[in-house]
Amino acid sequence: MGFAPTKMQLKSDAFKQDTLIPSRFTGEGEDVSPVLAWENPPGGTKAFAVICHDPDAPLVSSRGTYGFVHWVLYNIPGDVMHLDEGTHLYTNGITDFGKTGYNGPMPPNGHGLHNYYFWVLALDKTVALEPGLNLWQLLEKVEPHLIGMNRLMGRYKRE
Repeated sequence: MGFAPTKMQLKSDAFKQDTLIPSRFTGEGEDVSPVLAWENPPGGTKAFAVICHDPDAPLVSSRGTYGFVHWVLYNIPGDVMHLDEGTHLYTNGITDFGKTGYNGPMPPNGHGLHNYYFWVLALDKTVALEPGLNLWQLLEKVEPHLIGMNRLMGRYKRE
């Protein structure tokens, strides 16, 4: 299933849909992941994954990928519906900074406002995934098990 929108909702206490992400959660601030919480996952959900992607970054790879990946987190059990600020739980993948864990928004100087999409993916199976997957590897492995997804979009502009 390539696209699986559902009634699942993703929210944060740190920012609301379509609003500015506080600098605390960016590369210019403390660079900690924001609190995230979701509700109404599809029936049969056994696991979750969370990603943060900036499609406004002017980067296209030879593999056809685009934008810039700021967070890849997976192997989240199906009974978890909340991630604390600055979480170090579950399995981290590799960001486009070449690091594991959360690396917050930090568009190039003078590049204007970027949109950052935090996605939660619901899976119908617990898939044992090794650490260090990039976003595109993760999506390839979980796509057959994807039963729901939704996003929260925040904005950030470097001063």
